Amino acid sequence: MVDGLSWPWIALMCTAPLPLAAAVAILLWRRNEPILGNLAGTVVIFGSALGFILRESVVLDRLTQQCIDAGVTCWPEPSAFSRYAIYAAIGLLEVIALFLVSLKVERRMRQRHYAPEWQR
Repeated sequence: MVDGLSWPWIALMCTAPLPLAAAVAILLWRRNEPILGNLAGTVVIFGSALGFILRESVVLDRLTQQCIDAGVTCWPEPSAFSRYAIYAAIGLLEVIALFLVSLKVERRMRQRHYAPEWQR
């Protein structure tokens, strides 16, 4: 599809990587390794975004080659950069969400070591 976005793939990027990254991060957060958990979750999310970008690139290359083989010049609309930027922006927002969840998890881990009367 040279004209239009790949909405099913964008929806998959919006739904799949964050829960998967959270599951990986929780394993390390529970071992009292919040930084490593954040890094592992970030790798999952940005790795997924990179995979979706590469998939989009391959699809656009195939479509462009089909246009060239047909003797027609065609340009993808929206541009390839815009398509890649959508996946990158979704990945960045998911990493920010993971870090915000991590802050709450770290606060709970710190408060575990204090008596309830000393907690806010």
